[in-house]
Amino acid sequence: MNPIAIGFLASLIAGLATAVGALPILLPIRLTQRIQAIALGLGGGVMLAASAFSLIIPGTEAALLQGYSQFGAAIVMSVGVAFGGFFLALIHKYLPHEHFSKGPEGTVPKNIQRVWLFIAAITLHNFPEGLAVGVNFGAGHIREGLPVAVGIGLQNLPEGLIVALSLVAEQYSVPYALGISLLTGLVEPVGGLMGASAVAIAQSLLPWAMAFAAGSMLFVISDEIIPESHNKGREQEATLGIMVGFIAMMLLDIGLG
Repeated sequence: MNPIAIGFLASLIAGLATAVGALPILLPIRLTQRIQAIALGLGGGVMLAASAFSLIIPGTEAALLQGYSQFGAAIVMSVGVAFGGFFLALIHKYLPHEHFSKGPEGTVPKNIQRVWLFIAAITLHNFPEGLAVGVNFGAGHIREGLPVAVGIGLQNLPEGLIVALSLVAEQYSVPYALGISLLTGLVEPVGGLMGASAVAIAQSLLPWAMAFAAGSMLFVISDEIIPESHNKGREQEATLGIMVGFIAMMLLDIGLG
C-alpha cells in the first residue's frame, strides 16, 4: 500500500476508537467527575508525549537530513510549531463551538443546535490527532507511525465515552450519542489524509508538517484539555492522568519506534 493510503487507514482506525469507547454507554454506568478528570488528563498526556517524541524530535531529525544546520532545524521546528498553534487559535476564535464544561465559544449563531457546537469542539481535538498520524505514515515511517496511531486510538476510548455520556446528560438518546461519537471520530482520517498527502507528495514538507501538527496539538492540550479537566476542581486527578498518559505514550514510542 502507498503511504497515503496507510496514513488514511491508520488515522481512520484511531478515529473509530472514539465510537468503540462510547459503547459502554449501553450499560448502566456512571462516570464520576474524578474518573472524567483522569480520562481527560490521560488524553492530554498522550498528546503531549506524541508532540515531543513522535513529531518534534523526528521532525528535527528530518530537517537535519535535508541539509539544515542544527540551528536551522531548530528555527524550522519553532516556526512550524508556532504556525500550527496560530492556525488552531484562529479556528478556535471563529469556529462556533461549545464545551460541556466551559460553555459556548467563538462566534455562535443563535439558530444552530447545541449538539453541532459540541461536535465542532470535539473536531478541534481530533483533527490535529489525525494530522499527527497521517504525517508519520505519509513519510513512509511505518515503525514510527505505529506508536502514534496506537496511542491516539487508546486515548480516544475514554474520550468517546465522555462525549457519549455528556450528550446523554443533555437529554439526547443513547443511539444518537453513539452516532455523534462515531461522527466526531471520523474527523481524524480527514486530518490523516491531509497530513499523509502533503508529506508523501513533497518530502521537503516533512519537518514543517510535523512541527505544524505538534503546534496544533500543543494548543489543544493547553487551551482545551487541561482547562476542561481542571474545571470540576479535580486538578490532582487530571495531573495524574496527564502523567500516566505521557508515560504510556513515551513507552509506546520508544518501545515500538
